[in-house]
Amino acid sequence: MRNLRVLLMVEIAIFGALGYVLDFVAFKMPQGGSVSFVMIPIVLIAFRRGVLAGVLTGLLIGLLQIVTGVISVTPLSFGFVVMQVLLDYLVAYGVVGLAGMMRGRYLHAYREHRTGGMITAVVIGLFIGSLLRYITHVITGILFFGMFAEGNVFIYSAVYNATYMIPVFLLAAFVCSALFAAAPKLVDTKA
Repeated sequence: MRNLRVLLMVEIAIFGALGYVLDFVAFKMPQGGSVSFVMIPIVLIAFRRGVLAGVLTGLLIGLLQIVTGVISVTPLSFGFVVMQVLLDYLVAYGVVGLAGMMRGRYLHAYREHRTGGMITAVVIGLFIGSLLRYITHVITGILFFGMFAEGNVFIYSAVYNATYMIPVFLLAAFVCSALFAAAPKLVDTKA
């Protein structure tokens, strides 16, 4: 039992570090935000070890970004900055781990050798994680970056965050679908 916990902690650390590094392999959008591979390790461990491992990996990636200073903050008071950083980095990456809610469906399709079912589970899981991350960023945009809005702050934040979150979702869905279909043993912890 102890070895399994150590193995889980090591996997979370490895996938967290991988996600942090993959966030540097990014296409910066002209208006801000970036399209990167950061969500792939979070989704992989969420499908491999479950929701909790996915959430912890997301939190670790956010924490690594915070402590290394790879963050964008609002020019407001310290209390607002702390809240914004918590939402934009810890919560936003942590909720991506909820993609693991589709793990059971994926494993069921894997055992029945239904590649289409496996891909569907991955895409739905990624959609859940991406949507929750998007909602978190929209809320942060409304609360902390509204001063930059031209017109309605809700629409501004929703459109601004969609310009990079939709491509991030599509990229991650493509890569994870191909990866999980080609190498399903990555998710099967008994293999």
